Amino acid sequence: MTKEKVAFYLPTRKGSERVINKNTKPFAGIEGGLVENKVKQLLETKLIDEIIFSSNDDTCMAIAEKYKDSRLKIIKRPTELCLSTTNLQDLICYVPTVTDADHILWGHVTTPLCGADQYDAGIKLYLDKLDEGYDSLVGVTELKNFLLNKDGKLINNTTDIPWPRTQDLEPLYPINHTMFLAKREVYTEQKNRIGQKTLLHIMGELHSFDIDWSDDFIIAEVMYKNLYEKK
Repeated sequence: MTKEKVAFYLPTRKGSERVINKNTKPFAGIEGGLVENKVKQLLETKLIDEIIFSSNDDTCMAIAEKYKDSRLKIIKRPTELCLSTTNLQDLICYVPTVTDADHILWGHVTTPLCGADQYDAGIKLYLDKLDEGYDSLVGVTELKNFLLNKDGKLINNTTDIPWPRTQDLEPLYPINHTMFLAKREVYTEQKNRIGQKTLLHIMGELHSFDIDWSDDFIIAEVMYKNLYEKK
């Protein structure tokens, strides 16, 4: 059986609003910042056949261009798909036009602690489960805590006890933005990046950390250095 192609779609854009120059400013001693870190991580993977770096930011693309690898393809994204007002649905529909891969993994530079081992583990799990009818996989963390709705009622207590042990609460699964992996048909036919039968890839908090705000950037640097710097 011919191996099916797995592509990683990595989008960045100009004009980070919450953290200025978030993608390209030095991160944890890496001069090319989050972009350079993520490109290096992806090039270390064993199960990704193609990396589509999609951006309208010349600085981001220049950083990626330093890495000469046949798997890495740098594609300038149309401006209308790089705005803060861009409809995510339009970007989802664009992705399969820039790759012919059978499976597309969408990830972000803002998850700097998710590295090659984590991506390969997610891809392997997904490929192993395809014959069970799954058409997609999404990276999540498991949340077991007391959660209230706007009326002050616990929304995840399925027991008859008013205050059960936290381990007995129904778990919820926040998406961690490390990976959205799906068959090509999910993009082209369902116009989505997760399908009708999605496998939850439960990950630890450490490798799931996502940078959204300035404080997150600082925290991620500390975590990254502690995890990866040689003692």
